[in-house]
Amino acid sequence: MMIQVLKSKLHRVTVTDASLNYIGSVTIDEDLMDAANFIEGEKVHIVNNNNGERIETYIIKGARGSGIICLNGAAARKFLPGDIIIIISYALLDFEEAKRFKPTIVFPDTATNKIL
Repeated sequence: MMIQVLKSKLHRVTVTDASLNYIGSVTIDEDLMDAANFIEGEKVHIVNNNNGERIETYIIKGARGSGIICLNGAAARKFLPGDIIIIISYALLDFEEAKRFKPTIVFPDTATNKIL
C-alpha cells in the first residue's frame, strides 16, 4: 500500500510579490528551495495564514539569496505581499517506508525569508 505523507514544508514565509500577469506558479528563493528540499516544477500546496486561502501550484526557481516568494497568475488575487504563508509538498511512499520517513521542515525568519 502507498500513502501520501508530508515531504517538505516552508513554515511561515512572507509573500514578497504577486504578479497577476504571469502564466502561474510560485517563485521561491533558491536558498529556501534547497533548505526545504524542493525542486523546480514540484507540485506544492500553499496555505495563506492571513485569509485562509489554499491553492495547488508548482515551483519556479527564484534568485538565490533574494528572499523572494512571489505568487504568480490567478493566485495573485488571493495572496498579497506581506501575507504569511506555508508552502507544503508531499511524497507517495510505501506504507512501511512512510513510518520511517522524516520530512524536512524549515522555519525561516518571516521578516526576511532568510534561513535562521
